[in-house]
Amino acid sequence: MSNQELYDVTIIGGGPVGLFAAFYAGLRELRTKVIEALPQLGGQLVTLYPEKKIFDVAGFPEIRAKELARRLIEQAQRYHPTIVTGSRVVSLEKHDDRFILGTLDGGRHETRTLIISAGIGAFKPNTLNRPGVKEFEGRGVYYFARSFEEFRNQRVLIVGGGDSAVDWALSIHPLARSTTLIHRRKGFRAHEKSVNELLASPVQVKLHWELKAIEGDDRPRRAVIFNNQTQAEETLPVDAVILALGFKADIGPIAEWGLELQGRHILTNVRMETNIPGVFACGDVAAVEGIGNMKLLATGFAQAAVAVGGCKHYLDPTAKIFGGHSSEMVPKKASQT
Repeated sequence: MSNQELYDVTIIGGGPVGLFAAFYAGLRELRTKVIEALPQLGGQLVTLYPEKKIFDVAGFPEIRAKELARRLIEQAQRYHPTIVTGSRVVSLEKHDDRFILGTLDGGRHETRTLIISAGIGAFKPNTLNRPGVKEFEGRGVYYFARSFEEFRNQRVLIVGGGDSAVDWALSIHPLARSTTLIHRRKGFRAHEKSVNELLASPVQVKLHWELKAIEGDDRPRRAVIFNNQTQAEETLPVDAVILALGFKADIGPIAEWGLELQGRHILTNVRMETNIPGVFACGDVAAVEGIGNMKLLATGFAQAAVAVGGCKHYLDPTAKIFGGHSSEMVPKKASQT
């Protein structure tokens, strides 16, 4: 193996936090590789809710997820990291001064340090075992909204009470012929501001109601719903049903790598160090000792910078974790762009 195949840091996960870690690693003059299991970079921003507006990223009063992903990808590529997509890391071994990563497609990657930024891991949507749900999947039953435009002039039923359900209802109703949101409980799990905006909008909100069945021909035409307190039933005319019920997440083979875990999260200290020296974690996959998991992009970005600083210090103990401000750090690689 030639030295050119050995990277200073490899980042598992090409979502928003992994992308920022790649940028920051370049800023710290680390030879960087990003390995992403999906065929494209961007993570949940492009896979689950590309049209969703995001309001809690510093510097952007609001920005669509797909636009944020585009900017993060552009930023990550500033210092020319090696990008590998469509390749899932399944094994981790330590050999002398390096880690060996094995991928499902038979690939082998060697790195001196590792940052795991795998988001929520592999995920699949929660569904409902109700008549018509399976039958209409992909042709009128959705688990997330990739494009709001496809709901123009449609009668849309949204099932759920979390951030995604509320955000999609707010985004879709100006385009749709009608929008109804049903939630089986009284309280929402979404941000209070979004809930208040929803309740003040034209969206018909029905609490304590659940989906009983979806009926139709080639597409959904009717949804039967019921009140779980009175058992009363109602039939709604629908063209599309969005089941925004969350996702089952699994960090998969990462759980077998000897890392200390807290539930499905990798436990780290405040320096984002795991129990394996040279291996760091950040973002949704990480649980910081004494804090837990914040599940915020803003927090993930900060953790990425700390993790990269940790990699730099691990490789060169004379290097500080904080390397200075970006205006002060001008890596030689930047002049090659």
